Amino acid sequence: MSTASPAVTPPASSPAGPIFAKGLEGIIASETNMSFIDGEKGILEYVGIEIDALARNSTFEETVYLLWNRRLPTKSELEAFSADLRKRYELPTGMEDRLTRLPKDAQPMHVLRTMISALSLHDANPNANDLASARDKALNVLAHTPALIAYFDRYRRGLPIVHPRKDLTFAQNFLYMLNGQVPTEAVARAFDICMILHADHGLNNSTFTARVVISTLSDVYSALTAAVGSLRGPLHGGANEEVMEMLFEIEALAKKEGKDAMDVIEPYVMDRLKRKERIMGFGHRVYKTIDPRATFLKTFTKQIAADTGNLKLYEMSSKIEQIMAREVGAKGIYPNVDFYSATTYHSIGLKLDLFTPMFAMSRIAGWSGHIIEQLDGNRLYRPAAKYVGPHGVKYVGIGER
Repeated sequence: MSTASPAVTPPASSPAGPIFAKGLEGIIASETNMSFIDGEKGILEYVGIEIDALARNSTFEETVYLLWNRRLPTKSELEAFSADLRKRYELPTGMEDRLTRLPKDAQPMHVLRTMISALSLHDANPNANDLASARDKALNVLAHTPALIAYFDRYRRGLPIVHPRKDLTFAQNFLYMLNGQVPTEAVARAFDICMILHADHGLNNSTFTARVVISTLSDVYSALTAAVGSLRGPLHGGANEEVMEMLFEIEALAKKEGKDAMDVIEPYVMDRLKRKERIMGFGHRVYKTIDPRATFLKTFTKQIAADTGNLKLYEMSSKIEQIMAREVGAKGIYPNVDFYSATTYHSIGLKLDLFTPMFAMSRIAGWSGHIIEQLDGNRLYRPAAKYVGPHGVKYVGIGER
């Protein structure tokens, strides 16, 4: 079951009527074969495989195949899937022109949401919802998304567009289009791991949004567009940006006080805790222990930070983690995946406002898998609402009000 904690399985209703749970917390709204979460034990599995094993051994392309087909591919199947994905890298005719007519100061997440919606205009049959068509549309969107993000970023920076290379992996190709050069093996692997870690995560808000939209038998583009809109919210997908902003704030404070950044971390964190302010990148709605996605990422982040001259940022993050473990670890507040993915994204050269689009690019894999799963035995979502307003109110004519 896709739920915040497998131990919480309330019935859909009781003799007294439907159960009310604010924010639908603890309510099971769908069945899934994609990801399993045990928040108490810190377990995340994709189709039964632990996320740590996938991060260490898999690739993003293989992970997408796993999520969409509920099994790992054979060598030939993976080669065919990757080849199909790569041949779709380039945008449809007219999309590049549409991108380069947008305001250069537009926010990347707004651009991504708009451009995914616009992809439907280049589909001869955008409303087809049979499973084969849904898969085909999902693969198109997944393949086109790196170009949507990279093209706009280069356009706003006044740089020429770099078109995709079909001989490169998903991770390599995106970084190549973004930076104009093929990334090193280590940098490409770091990005690939982040893509794997963010690919799916149960019935989170944006995934639920995608399933709700497609349950009306709308279309894949509408469902994915809505999911991007949900992810953009600061309570959902923007946490890694806020982690980086916190690190920058500490560096700025240290510079202002003429101190080393490491020396201002303790008073900075303690002051925020005293004022009951959040330390970004800590705590999770689901996990009551260390986020399993952060376990391997922490080690990998240290290496990529050292390789790219950003070890100081990692050391700052590590000290914050130590202080938080001492102060609030007993309360079950631990680092989540955003805490170390922020340093990873910065180390591989991504601008701050591209962090959440990276999350979206990865999560298209999960959203699409859930869309396909929803269509296979679909039932329209229609929860009840608990009315708390008055009854029997008399209508008063406008002249008497």
